[in-house]
Amino acid sequence: MKPKIIALGIIKALAIVAGVILLLWFLYKIQVIFLYIGVAAVISLIGRPIILFLKNKLNFKNNFAAFITLLMVISVIIGLLWIFVPIIIEESQAISEIDFEGVKTDLNELNIQASDYLGVEQIDIVEAIKRTEYVKNFDTEVVPSFIDIFFGNVGSAIIGFFSVIFISFFLLKDESMVIHTVTVFAREENEKRFVLVFNKTKELLSRYFIGLTFQILILTIFYSVLLLFFKIENVLAIAVICAFLNIVPYLGPLIGYVVMVLVITSNNLGADFSSQLLPLLIYLTIGYGIAQLFDNFISQPVIFGKSVRSHPLEIFLAILIGGFIFGVAGMILAVPTYTVIKVVSKEFFSEYKIVKRLTQNL
Repeated sequence: MKPKIIALGIIKALAIVAGVILLLWFLYKIQVIFLYIGVAAVISLIGRPIILFLKNKLNFKNNFAAFITLLMVISVIIGLLWIFVPIIIEESQAISEIDFEGVKTDLNELNIQASDYLGVEQIDIVEAIKRTEYVKNFDTEVVPSFIDIFFGNVGSAIIGFFSVIFISFFLLKDESMVIHTVTVFAREENEKRFVLVFNKTKELLSRYFIGLTFQILILTIFYSVLLLFFKIENVLAIAVICAFLNIVPYLGPLIGYVVMVLVITSNNLGADFSSQLLPLLIYLTIGYGIAQLFDNFISQPVIFGKSVRSHPLEIFLAILIGGFIFGVAGMILAVPTYTVIKVVSKEFFSEYKIVKRLTQNL
């Protein structure tokens, strides 16, 4: 009898392991669907105040309010495409007409002037780039392959776009659907607590993502004004890119600054370093610094502090931990994830002193 029980136990354990492996494989295969759902959830959170305004103030029906909100989202996306697509086409034509020998001469001349002015050893920029591992190992087949991949993925991008819009519509239209899905995992006596957690989380994250949108808009205005001072072409596109980079905490602003330095330098390759280029870079640094100070001391405290009701030190530590564990993605998702953890902890673990202290403002 015992061998039979042991054999059945082994078979059951193997079946469970096989089931878990199969489930993980299945989730891996459909991971892009989770991405669609995540993007749609963000859109629905940002659009939530619009939906509430249309329904409560203008007495719109759910379907029509969701449709109008999505129409506004699509308009923004079309506006961004209207800005970027012509620029990409224009820059592609410009790249094909570049005199690379002239650029090489200008770079080396700039290097000589900068080295003499700063009193450092000269570095042959072009040769230094050639000696990098990336350039030495660069496969010329990458370019046509990249083009094939890009155009091959256009269909997938279109499918993804319409999938996100479709999911967003139902998330905006029918909030009860999501609530019913959440309460499926709850015991009957805990359903009300799950609904409270869901509603509180939705409210805080909605405020957070709306605040983030305003942060990007404010930085876009700052950067546009700054770049207009230098008479740069395609100001709005560059400003939008640098503002979006700011979403990545701490690292994003640095990358944005480097992008602006490269833009200013590339537009003044033939200029004298000490009398022309260096003053421009100093003005850029001052202007960019003012924008970052405004963002760090005014925009972010309002967005992160009031929207998710957390102390700036909590936010800093959450971002730091997220970055150490999951890299850049962890830094971006740290604040929303920490907010969800706080809401859940307050509802289900409020008897602990540390939880009471951290969630007292929720």
